[in-house]
Amino acid sequence: MRKITLSNGNTVEVECLSCALTSGLIEPEGGVVMETEFFHAHQDVAYPIKGLVILASKRHIKCLDELTEEERIDYITALSQIRKAQRETLGIEHVYYFYNEDTTHHFHTWMVPRYEWMYEFGRSVESVRPVLLHARNNMNSKGNMKEVINAISALKEALRS
Repeated sequence: MRKITLSNGNTVEVECLSCALTSGLIEPEGGVVMETEFFHAHQDVAYPIKGLVILASKRHIKCLDELTEEERIDYITALSQIRKAQRETLGIEHVYYFYNEDTTHHFHTWMVPRYEWMYEFGRSVESVRPVLLHARNNMNSKGNMKEVINAISALKEALRS
């Protein structure tokens, strides 16, 4: 079991975070952003940054090359739809995408928006970790969490259309 600290400060113990999220055992803040046959999109549970979306496979795999042809098509379609909604609905101009294969849970892609306030930490990929830690440690206010929830609602609405 792994102990995970959520953005709201609560901790949960799970074998696999992605299994817990995609199965509904853990409800991500604001609910599911989008769900397809093969993927589950949600606000990152650890970092309260509006528009920070995780697109996770429902199947327990770790690598991009493990996706079936049908899953690859679903993945790129979902990723594109979410990105379009981030830009058109939330005004997010730039996003950093990350996925790693040495994760302790499912294949997933982080879609990390870049906001003006983040540039005080730098303008490269090296700045992302300090940005995430800053968000986790300093952005759990009711006001920011309300913005995060509103962004999730806006994304969900845009993705339903």
